[in-house]
Amino acid sequence: MLFKQFLQSTAKTQCWSFLNRGLYINKKSTRTMGSKVMVNGVNLYYEKVGTGEHVVLLVPGALGSTKTDFKPQLENLNRDKFTVIGWDPRGYGQSRPPNRECKPDFIFRDAEDAVSLMENLGFETYSLLGWSDGANISAVMAARWSERVRKLVIWGGNSYFTQQELELYQSIRDLSTWSKSMLNPMVEVYGKEYFEKTWHAWIDMFTEMAGGRKEDTNLYNEELCKIKADTLIIHGQKDALVPDFHPKHFAKNIQNSRLVVWEDGKHNLHLRFADRFNELVQSFLLENTSNL
Repeated sequence: MLFKQFLQSTAKTQCWSFLNRGLYINKKSTRTMGSKVMVNGVNLYYEKVGTGEHVVLLVPGALGSTKTDFKPQLENLNRDKFTVIGWDPRGYGQSRPPNRECKPDFIFRDAEDAVSLMENLGFETYSLLGWSDGANISAVMAARWSERVRKLVIWGGNSYFTQQELELYQSIRDLSTWSKSMLNPMVEVYGKEYFEKTWHAWIDMFTEMAGGRKEDTNLYNEELCKIKADTLIIHGQKDALVPDFHPKHFAKNIQNSRLVVWEDGKHNLHLRFADRFNELVQSFLLENTSNL
């Protein structure tokens, strides 16, 4: 009951941290232009920066793209030590057409696309930085293609969801309740009609998964024990979309994992506190952290 009250009190305020990605779109960019490559029958857009030995793939959240989700990482991670790849999953950002199909197996489909993308680009091993839906995609990649994943960094993810979380998603379904500052940047990327259709489809997908049940709905819990890579789990204590039992669940079920909690962090902590985030992640990726 207390958690439900918390969700209701914060749904119209703090959860905008997830949707607030657009605030970072129009700042001057120092990145190079991206390219497209055919992967599993779809032209996927990607950007590559840096020349470092350690390859890192950035995996975005729902309706996410290189333009909205990882600007501070693509521009500011150490380019001498890392080669950083950003990409737009099929139906998102500049990986259109095709339009996005929101189906219950999307985590596994996007994971397969990401692995195939890296194969196509010639990268056999790499680390993963995954946010929100991207955390879930990254976790599945690390579980099913463990020989390819050097290290795993995830934040804002969940391997299952509760009825209360589903109610929160539904509470922000109606775009007419959004402020212009939240809506306009995403419309700039997608156009209003496509964005609204895809946003509704994303929420309806989770409703379909729940199937009217009141108990928790599994997404990929059975995969967590298969993850072998050293894993850094970051959680913002003020994250209104992801309660703290999710990162604790990750930490309990992923063998070589470390949980770091930021008391001032919200869902988009990598954007709000980009310098601190980048410093923490770079340190983790470069250190010898076997057997955490």
